[in-house]
Amino acid sequence: MQSLLIDARELAQEAPRLVSAGPLMVMPCTDVQAAQRAMDLACSRAQTDGLMVAVLDADRLGFVAVANQVFRASQSPWFGYLAQDAFAGRDWMALALRALQKPSAALLGFNDGKWHGQLASFGLASRAWAQTVYGGDLFFPGYRSHFADVELTLVARQQGAYVYEPDSVLMEVDWGKDRATVRAEDRSLFKARARQGFGQRVTDAALLGLFA
Repeated sequence: MQSLLIDARELAQEAPRLVSAGPLMVMPCTDVQAAQRAMDLACSRAQTDGLMVAVLDADRLGFVAVANQVFRASQSPWFGYLAQDAFAGRDWMALALRALQKPSAALLGFNDGKWHGQLASFGLASRAWAQTVYGGDLFFPGYRSHFADVELTLVARQQGAYVYEPDSVLMEVDWGKDRATVRAEDRSLFKARARQGFGQRVTDAALLGLFA
């Protein structure tokens, strides 16, 4: 797997390089050293062709905005997302692509060591499927940092399109995660959208209550 480090402010001119015949992963980042270390390991352990793009968010646009911009600017059959604190297990991408060959599978959740497969906090999606969800964005653009992955997962689960591969590891290594708080505005937006089924995309009451 190849790697690329760019600045979010240079996305327009970098678009011709954001092309992959295989999976393309975006890593919004604020710490170049951490991102490069995580990216180097992940690429060396992918065991498949593809492209990983670390995008320096110097203007603090937020994870969701950066991921959406790269999604719109890039070309690839599979598009995924991870953070600069991800630690890749061996064969993580090869295993993910194999799992996505299952009938109806369109969004894969990696084993992040936290959510036990309930959501794709780090995920890989069929681009063709993802483009049908929000009309061109990967995530609902109202979020900034949190809950966009939760909503996308619930939509996929409603459609029977979600798959989890426990052996495909992208572990979140964040020593202070359990003490950190999520962005209040993102939580409020998620709750408001859950009440109306995320634009009527999710109707299963059990799913709507999972993360409420």
